[in-house]
Amino acid sequence: MPGGCRVRSAGCGRGGGHERKKPMNPTESLPAKMFLLAFDPGRGRLTSRDNLGYLLRASALAELVLNGRLRDEDGKAVADGRVPGPDPVLAGVWNDVGSNPARSWRRWVGRDRGRTFGEVRDQLAEAGVLKTERVRFLGLVPHTRITLRDTRAARQVADQVSRAIRGGQAAARVPQDAAVLAALAAAGQLRVVLSGRDRRQYKARLDRFAEPVEPVVKALHRVITAKRAAAASGG
Repeated sequence: MPGGCRVRSAGCGRGGGHERKKPMNPTESLPAKMFLLAFDPGRGRLTSRDNLGYLLRASALAELVLNGRLRDEDGKAVADGRVPGPDPVLAGVWNDVGSNPARSWRRWVGRDRGRTFGEVRDQLAEAGVLKTERVRFLGLVPHTRITLRDTRAARQVADQVSRAIRGGQAAARVPQDAAVLAALAAAGQLRVVLSGRDRRQYKARLDRFAEPVEPVVKALHRVITAKRAAAASGG
């Protein structure tokens, strides 16, 4: 882990000596923002659904690192401090790590991703940001349709992350949430945010954004790369 916070924000993790400000509502957590970021802002359609669970787990781990609730120890995730407030997503991930110490970050990115997906989806639905309804795909396969009730929150997150990546502001002055979301989106190959060409073009900037949560970003990248390689080989 880097020795201190490299990206300016309202609060830092362990390196800055201050606990990062807790989310005030469900749309302010990193997992919630990542869920909204996965929507196509023009069509209001959820993208990358197969990989979104990994991205949400990584976002929760990243938030816990920034809050000083998790730390890296020889490539393993270690829980510190007390339960991270009332957010059930963050508390659930923190409890997972605390109950099973000295496991790799990659393990935690992949574990219970379906549960985390459902928890974040339900939080946003209860907040009135999303609408969920049970439908049958082709009249046969049960499926939960997820749509945006109000596109403003999703567009705001998308705009913030796009400016972080493509704007002229120095990397060190980009708001931390937007910077970390950009780094995670790149590692998770969230194409609605970054194409492969974008990832290559902005690699140095994205690497800088990743520094405060580097173990999480690396773990997510490895998980998604391995998943795609297995799919390509027919495994």
